[in-house]
Amino acid sequence: ARMGRTLVELFYDVISPYSWLGFEVLCRYQHIWNIDLRFRPALLAGIMQQTGNKPPAMLPKRAEYMLKDIKRMAKYYQVPVHITRDDFQRITSTGSLGAMRFITAIDMTNPQYLEPLSREFWMRFWSQHEDISKPEDILAVARQAGLSEELSQKALEMISSPTVKDRLKETTAEALKYGAFGMPAVVAHCDGEPHLFFGSDRLELLGSVIGE
Repeated sequence: ARMGRTLVELFYDVISPYSWLGFEVLCRYQHIWNIDLRFRPALLAGIMQQTGNKPPAMLPKRAEYMLKDIKRMAKYYQVPVHITRDDFQRITSTGSLGAMRFITAIDMTNPQYLEPLSREFWMRFWSQHEDISKPEDILAVARQAGLSEELSQKALEMISSPTVKDRLKETTAEALKYGAFGMPAVVAHCDGEPHLFFGSDRLELLGSVIGE
């Protein structure tokens, strides 16, 4: 972190609508608060598996609440998440592994595209209700985010490389080490220790802990 600035890490997965909400709000606050925001693309499925967590929508009452909750938050934060009951099924049948590896490859080679690229993945899945798991979907997202054909192809080839696979595993393991059990997981480093905040509705608390 730069002099006197608090490092805030955002562990996220584009399959998670709450991650999108947290991402957009932190993107706005990075210009207001004295923070260095670091995006950490990780794998939600890996975190759920390692911690024995279950998708919240598996509990019918919770699924009902989530539909309302995400709609309210989307309206409040002005983020175009469009959620329907069918989306719970879509999340379970769509893996985000390819997308998160692609995002990781871009993070490793051209991190300046990390923010617009991640946003376009959420836009495609949560706003346009299109698939993000096939290579052609990934390339369409990359094009939308302003990546050149050449750069996208290179990143797509990197998806199957051990370096990218390992980096995604390491980032996911790091989130687990901080105590994450779902996404988004926000970690603020202040007073020499990490403070974990789960979800996109703890940002006032985050501000309070870092003195904002």
